[in-house]
Amino acid sequence: MWLLLPLLLLITPGSSYEITGPEEVRGLEQSSLTVQCHYDPGWETYRKWWCRGAEWSNCEIIVITTGTEGVMKKDRVSIRDDQRSHVITVTMEKLRQEDTGAYWCGIERAGITADHGIQVKVTVDTVAARCHYGPRWEAYMKQWCGEADGSSCTVLVQTTGSKQAKKSRAYIDQEKRTFTVAMQN
Repeated sequence: MWLLLPLLLLITPGSSYEITGPEEVRGLEQSSLTVQCHYDPGWETYRKWWCRGAEWSNCEIIVITTGTEGVMKKDRVSIRDDQRSHVITVTMEKLRQEDTGAYWCGIERAGITADHGIQVKVTVDTVAARCHYGPRWEAYMKQWCGEADGSSCTVLVQTTGSKQAKKSRAYIDQEKRTFTVAMQN
């Protein structure tokens, strides 16, 4: 039984013996993020892929290389295999909240039971600003506005006597003489 254990570890889907990468990456909504996964020599001409799914068995391939160094792109995601440096570079553009989740960086092993892969958790954060104020301003209304033309400020959200306020893409949350404004989409 003990002799079989090392063999099973080498063929377990999702094992990271041939490929490594970050456990987690973060990016701001509407920006881009880049993930780099490194692989061992000997896998240069194999196809590399980026897929999404919490479990290896339910992973849906988003983009895949052709086994060459060219960049492959599908929608907002691109993948590049630098075969000299043994680096797979995945770029996700125009990030959305729904892009948050578990992804896998992997190497296709044609004809062999399991591909090599490593899970990467992606988190997309909203843009937020914290504004601090003194005790004398606690009872006053709080507002967040944006300039459309540089001459006037349009109120995007404001409090109305409560600790929280939400309007379209912005919300205010007051706590401990701080109000936090977060923008989505």
